[in-house]
Order: sequence, then structure tokens, then C-alpha cells
Amino acid sequence: MTSSPWLGWIGIIRLGLVQTALGAIVVLTTTVINRVMVVELALPALLPGLLVGVHFGVQFTRPHMGHGSDCGGRRTPWIIGGVLTLAIGSILAAMGTAVIPASLAGGIALALLGFVLVGLGVAAAGTSLLVLLAATVQPRFRGAAATTVWIMMIAGFILTTIVAGAQLDPYSHARLVAVTAAVAAVAFVVATLAVSGIERRFDAPAARAARAALEPAGAKAVTGALPEGESATGSATGSVAVGVAAPRFREALAEVWAEPAARRFSLFVFVSMLAYSAQDLVLEPFAGAVHGFSVGESTILSGTHHQGVLFGLLLVALATARFARRQALSGAMRVVTSRLGSLRFWTLFGCCLSAAALAALGTGAFRPDLAPLTTLVLLLGLGNGLFAAGAIGSMMDLVGQGGAGREGLRMGLWGAAQAIAFGLAGVCATTVVDLARFATGDVRYAYATVFAVQVALFLCAAVLARSVYRPAAPEVRQPFDHRRAALELNT
Repeated sequence: MTSSPWLGWIGIIRLGLVQTALGAIVVLTTTVINRVMVVELALPALLPGLLVGVHFGVQFTRPHMGHGSDCGGRRTPWIIGGVLTLAIGSILAAMGTAVIPASLAGGIALALLGFVLVGLGVAAAGTSLLVLLAATVQPRFRGAAATTVWIMMIAGFILTTIVAGAQLDPYSHARLVAVTAAVAAVAFVVATLAVSGIERRFDAPAARAARAALEPAGAKAVTGALPEGESATGSATGSVAVGVAAPRFREALAEVWAEPAARRFSLFVFVSMLAYSAQDLVLEPFAGAVHGFSVGESTILSGTHHQGVLFGLLLVALATARFARRQALSGAMRVVTSRLGSLRFWTLFGCCLSAAALAALGTGAFRPDLAPLTTLVLLLGLGNGLFAAGAIGSMMDLVGQGGAGREGLRMGLWGAAQAIAFGLAGVCATTVVDLARFATGDVRYAYATVFAVQVALFLCAAVLARSVYRPAAPEVRQPFDHRRAALELNT
């Protein structure tokens, strides 16, 4: 047993297992249930789009969830309670889907309740998990820890879609409820075991005091995981010194929004996440309606997309670690290695690759012989992973820039931009599908229209990414005016 007050890699992986559990439950709710409603039940695509929009809309309670855990002084009960709420919500959503054939109104009402609970569970568990991670991880490892947790969430997506997809065929509503309940139960047990004991050891008062003594000057502020720009005085991750009044939330938000870098990055997060998440509610119905995939096959296809995302994340992590410090090289090799080690390059390349894959998917709706759907989806996931890794790294670099003591508020602002984009993407994408299908009578045109909009959004995100990485203007130093200094001194 080590006496270090910092959380080690084993502890980081344990917290990552909680994120894996969250992803495992959510992926069934947002992909499989969506596909069943659109294809098997022949409901308008807008219905699951609105339900998923509710799930993201409820997550605007994240600041209140974080404040509640601050006041209570403990994160573990919020994490476990959030996972339990999420598990119950996913089961209710599956049950509501199964009830729809017998009672449309009753099934939708039950599914709506389930999606509300899913959103509340993600808000409670996810927010407190990030706060605990930021409070207990050594400052220089926080970026790597955040990337590790993200990768483990993607791994939860992949594992669940592959295992659940194999169990869903031949499809029946009873089988959907049974598979969802089994995944929820396993995820809850894993999350509870993973988080148990971590806070008691690494967030105890003695451990907090030891970490505060070891942190360098200027690093004692919260590290970007708080849901608000302020915290309770004397809390485990407090950014406000004892005895100093915390600024009002609106005042602190106005200060952060006045920072050009924070404002530009917020816009980039919104546009890129709008493009990234638009296919979440479209991909599986597209595979079933246009390419004839079964429920299990389309669920596995969703796992293929997440595999591509995982490959992209790992590729950027390896490339930046290997090439970022190759400054001894000269000439063309130095240019190449500097680009391969640059987050800017991978962000731009990932946006462009995602746009190209989506363009091929739209074309493939009319010419499926041009490229296998699975290959295109894997390529799309790779592009998504490349740009997502660049965005995560940039977020960790930018969160500490600007006014001191506002790291948590900056992260909360970007998280809000992501939540708004995710919620709008589901509603807008499904609305476009319904309108285009009604106008043309051909489902191929409907899905091709959504993919074309995504292409435009990804190209726009690439343009915005260039401004995000624009270096700050150097400070202009005015020459010393002796006459003015003497005049001010005399007055």
C-alpha cells in the first residue's frame, strides 16, 4: 500500500470503470431503443429524438448536482445513487418501448419517465465522478487521466453493443427488456465496487492537506471538473480560499465569457459536437431501413463506430507522446514530426476525415456497392476519435488559461455547450429525416440529407478549430515615459 496522497493509475482505472458502466447503460438507451422505435414499431424518428433530447436537457441540472455534493462533502453517494437512477431509468425506457404496441400513450409516458431518470442519473454520477477525479489526481497527470476515463467509456460502448447485439437476435420486446435489465444490473455492481473506498482514502482531510502542500503555487485552484465556477469554502476541491467571499455565479460567468479563447472554444465545441452526435439517432435506423440490417447487426454496427473512435483516441495519444518533443530534428522531418505531435493537426484532420466518411455514407445510400457500410462506419469512427482526442487535449490546455480560479467554470461552460449540441442534434436530425421522407417519399434522400448537413458542420468545425489554436497576441510593452512618471509622482 502506498502512502502517496495522490490517486495512482490503478485508482484512475477504477474510476474509469464507473464511466464504463455509465456508457454501457446509456448506449442501449440512445441507440437500440431508438432503432426499435423507428424500424420495428414504425414510429416517427422525431419521437426517440425528443426522448433523447429530454435526456440531455435534464442534464442541465449538473451544476445543482455538483453543488449538492459540495455541500454534503462526499461524492461517492452521488456516484452510486446516480448509477442506480440511471439503471432504473434504462429499464423503464425499455419497458415503455415494449408497452407501445399495446398502449401508445402509456408506453411513451413510461419511456419518457425512463429517459428523465437516465438524464438525472448521468448528471449526478458523471459530475461527481469528474470532481472526484480532478480532486485526487496529480496535476501533471490530469489530462492523461481524463483521456483514460474517456477511452474506458468508449470501451463500455463497444463491449455492450457487441454482447447485447448478439443477445438481441432474434428480436422480441421481452428480450429487449431482459438484456437491458441484465446490462444495468452488471453495470451497477461494477460501478459500486469500483468507487468504494477511493474517497475515504484519497479525499480524507489528511490526504487533502498533503496534496495541498505538494501542489505548486497557482495549482491549488480547482482543476476543471467542478460544475460551477465556485465551490463551498473549504471543500475538497475548493477554488476559493477560506475567508474569501466567492463571486456570484453570473459575475464569474461574464468574466469567463469575456475571454476570447474560452468563447472561441465554446463555439467550436458546440459546432463539432452537433456534427459528432447527429448520427447517433440516425445510423442504426439507416442501416436497417436502407441496408437491411437486423436489430443485432445494427447494434454491432454501432459498436464498430465506437471501435473506430477508440482507435482514433489511441492513435492521437501515441502520436503526440512520440513526436511532440522531436525538436532536435531539422528540415522536412522536423515539420512532419511537429505536425504529428500537434493537437491542432489531429483536430483538423479528424474533422475532415469525418466529413469525407459522411459524404461516402450519403452517397452509399444510393450506391451501396461503392463501399461496405461497416468499413465506412469504422472510418467515420476513426475520424471522430481523432478530432475528439484533439479537442480533449485542447480542453486540458485551455482550461487553465485566463483568469485564475475559473477553471471549473470554463469546463462547465464547455460542458453546457456540449449538452446543448447533443440535445439539439438528436431532435434536428430526426426532424430532418421525417421531413425529407415526407417530401420525397424515399427514405434514402432523408438519410442522405442528414449526412450532408453533418459534412457541412464538420467542415465548419475545422475552420473554427484554426481560430481555437491561434496563438494569443503578444503583450505590447509601452516605453517608459519619464516625464509622465515625474508628473504623476509630483501630483
